[in-house]
Amino acid sequence: MTVTIYHNPRCSKSRQTLQLLQEKGVEPEQVLYLEQPPSAKELQSLLGKLGISARELLRTGEEAYKSLSLSDKSLADDVLIKAMCEYPKLIQRPIVVNGERAVLGRPPENVLDLLA
Repeated sequence: MTVTIYHNPRCSKSRQTLQLLQEKGVEPEQVLYLEQPPSAKELQSLLGKLGISARELLRTGEEAYKSLSLSDKSLADDVLIKAMCEYPKLIQRPIVVNGERAVLGRPPENVLDLLA
């Protein structure tokens, strides 16, 4: 089982999710997405695995969300995805992937569904 976590070590939810995985005996591959942002194609794939829209993956409290006017409901998913690639802080975290499935670790216990 190859589990991947899109991780931000400064985020408490991300750290808690990583710790929970490790407590369950899973040592996930860590992607430090702020340093290595996912490509548009990778984000599209993650959205498919999460089963959510690009808008649902956005962190609305970030400065870039306001400065780029991303609250505009008429913006297409590809515009939102492009913004997340350019400003990875906009991406909800952590995202944990196991095969063709993924969950947001908010709350961290969500990852337990992936391990079952």
